[in-house]
Amino acid sequence: MPIAGVITEANDPPAAPAERTSLRALILVIGLFFLWGVANNLNDVLIAHFRRVFALGDFQSGLVQSAFYLGYFCFAIPAALFMQRFGYKAAVIFGLGLFGLGALLFWPASAALSYGFFLLALFVIASGLAFLETAANPMVAELGPAESAERRLNFAQAFNPLGSITGVTLGALLILPGSDGPASVLADAQAVRLPYMLIAAVVLGWAALLAATRFPPRALRLRTDGTGSLAGYRALLGRPRYLFGVTAQFFYVGAQVGVWSYLIRYVDAALPDFGQRNAAWLLTGSLALFMVGRFVGSALLARISGARLMLAFAAINTLLCLFASLVGGHAGVAALVASSFFMSIMYPTIFVLALRDLGPLTKPGASLVVMAIIGGAVLTALMGIASDTAGTIRAAMAVPALCFAVVALFARTHLADVPAGKGVAH
Repeated sequence: MPIAGVITEANDPPAAPAERTSLRALILVIGLFFLWGVANNLNDVLIAHFRRVFALGDFQSGLVQSAFYLGYFCFAIPAALFMQRFGYKAAVIFGLGLFGLGALLFWPASAALSYGFFLLALFVIASGLAFLETAANPMVAELGPAESAERRLNFAQAFNPLGSITGVTLGALLILPGSDGPASVLADAQAVRLPYMLIAAVVLGWAALLAATRFPPRALRLRTDGTGSLAGYRALLGRPRYLFGVTAQFFYVGAQVGVWSYLIRYVDAALPDFGQRNAAWLLTGSLALFMVGRFVGSALLARISGARLMLAFAAINTLLCLFASLVGGHAGVAALVASSFFMSIMYPTIFVLALRDLGPLTKPGASLVVMAIIGGAVLTALMGIASDTAGTIRAAMAVPALCFAVVALFARTHLADVPAGKGVAH
């Protein structure tokens, strides 16, 4: 079915102008999924780069993700409140402004040769992304008929891993050195300028295009029903299965971010002559597997319940991470790369299962599940501590193994909810 058929507004005559307006608006909003994918996975390159430039331990270099996901955590609820007051479009434009500002801060941070300044810049970027991620999903849903909202959302989400691959590719080509010679602190610190200035230019230009684009009225306003009050959040505390879903999302995001964050470091230790740039290409391959896994997983979910498939995938990843922790070498690297395929369905499936049967509490429930992304900050730092304490990055991979075991346990609690052969829509 043509995209135009998905987004035509039934109540906006004449049809052709409304259709063109919605199409342009939809394209610009879908582009947001790509842009935050670039920012998220460029961090994986920064961890390896800053570790070399500033002579950091694994815990210190892992603070890249801690600063980043702390920004998400701190601004998820403020972003929701901002949307309640000013609407979707204003939230997206404000988020892009923060995103662009954070990218621009990489220039003075590189001039100051300050790791703390870089962490501040990443915090500002993530603060902007909290606004984008909070607004973009419902905004895509509103840019067309309700019956095709799920199809539009799945189409938009497909651009996120493409952005992730682009981010790692930019980092490999423009940031990481082609050889592992001695670091030149000034030159290597300044290597981050070009990619982040390019990102700033694109992001701020995208904000200008969004500001100049007419959106259908229903895609501008936020529908409210009073469920965002503190009473709604208090009611959620009495739902243990929902709270387990938030916990599972915390551990899943921590495992995903941790594995990708330390993959280059793991390859460095397991294959000393391989080189950081080549290790970054392996990370790109992992992200490509993740994207393939999403398509394969979506096909399997038509026949297998989400809980059952996620239980199998989480169990496999528990074993793969344990293997990488105990064995190392080429086999350990292969195990970590393969784990990306089985991560693919976890975030959306946990999201759906956690929110099941919440009724009017769905909106506040969704905001807390998004806040569980703080797992990327906490558990990546914990992996760094494990590596520094044990003296080997292999030890850190026991942490995501434990995380995937928690996800498997959460999936198991939902096995009785969906009959065999029934998929989970997401």
